[in-house]
Amino acid sequence: MADSLSNAHRHSLVPSFLYSSSSSSSMRTSTDASPPSVSSSSAVALLSKRVVVPAPKEKLEMYSPAFYAACGVAGMLSTGFTHTAVTPIDVIKCNMQIDPIKYNSITSGFRVMLKEQGIRGFFKGWAPTFVGYSAQGAGKFGFYEFFKKYYSDIAGPEYAAKYKTLIYLAGSASAEVIADVALCPMEAVKVRVQTQPGFARGLADGFPKIIKSEGALGLYKGMVPLWGRQVPYTMMKFASFETTIELMYKHVISTPKEQCSIPLQLGVSFASGYIAGVFCAVVSHPADNLVSFLNNAKGATVGDAVKNLGLLGLFTRGLPLRIVMVGTLTGGQWVLYDAFKVLVGLPTTGGPVAAEVAKA
Repeated sequence: MADSLSNAHRHSLVPSFLYSSSSSSSMRTSTDASPPSVSSSSAVALLSKRVVVPAPKEKLEMYSPAFYAACGVAGMLSTGFTHTAVTPIDVIKCNMQIDPIKYNSITSGFRVMLKEQGIRGFFKGWAPTFVGYSAQGAGKFGFYEFFKKYYSDIAGPEYAAKYKTLIYLAGSASAEVIADVALCPMEAVKVRVQTQPGFARGLADGFPKIIKSEGALGLYKGMVPLWGRQVPYTMMKFASFETTIELMYKHVISTPKEQCSIPLQLGVSFASGYIAGVFCAVVSHPADNLVSFLNNAKGATVGDAVKNLGLLGLFTRGLPLRIVMVGTLTGGQWVLYDAFKVLVGLPTTGGPVAAEVAKA
């Protein structure tokens, strides 16, 4: 029976590296102490009836290295998969920004893409999207949790609670600056694959093609505009999410968060994330237009982009579609992020207890 339970533990859906060795030793101790009267056939029958994959008994310690690793894995999974899922919308959005005459509306953009490139055209750039945003998500969420705790400790319990929004803003900005270094090369490949027919089929040939023609620095040509898009976006994403979810539990949900069911908590995470995503899209959209233009036009400058797009176009071109895309993305990311945290024994993000980070 000990061997059977050990195998079940090894095949748990929860990554073993997130737990200390004491978890495994406690499992071994409990299995070694199993009553000898239980037959092997009974043990197999009991195991076969289990529906839930057994998880380690030891929960993660808050703000431990394993905690930050779990947040990084959760961010990687939530961000990579959600961005890849909305690739068709992203393809149309990028083309509307680059060629607004040809792609003059959302519906016409879908028709033109379907007619000229078929169904496959809607999924161009999915590989650099998945790789880039998975890496970025790991850094963004993992470092956000780290910097949120770090800045809270510097401020002290009283000021961290009083100025918690500033903590959210500073923590998310610091995390995004680091995360974008991983995203930038993949974003450069993605935009060109999506907006330049014949440039490359995807990541495998697009990545070396840029290096060959422009050198490694060509992959980072859009670094500053990317920071200009992503840093305000992420600051708004985390600060508005934390604020919205706190207000949701205070004024919309009548039950205290700790008494709410997990499905309800995840539903609140999705709703708060979607609301936050709308604000994110509006704040970061001008920089998003700049990133698309600079990565598409070889040798172009920010001045060229502003002159070509116009001030109004800079703020509005492709905005409605991006609001839908970013709202869905952000809501999906938060619910997946929190679902993974629950899986490894952590509480969901935010709510009235969010300020407790300052007291930990």
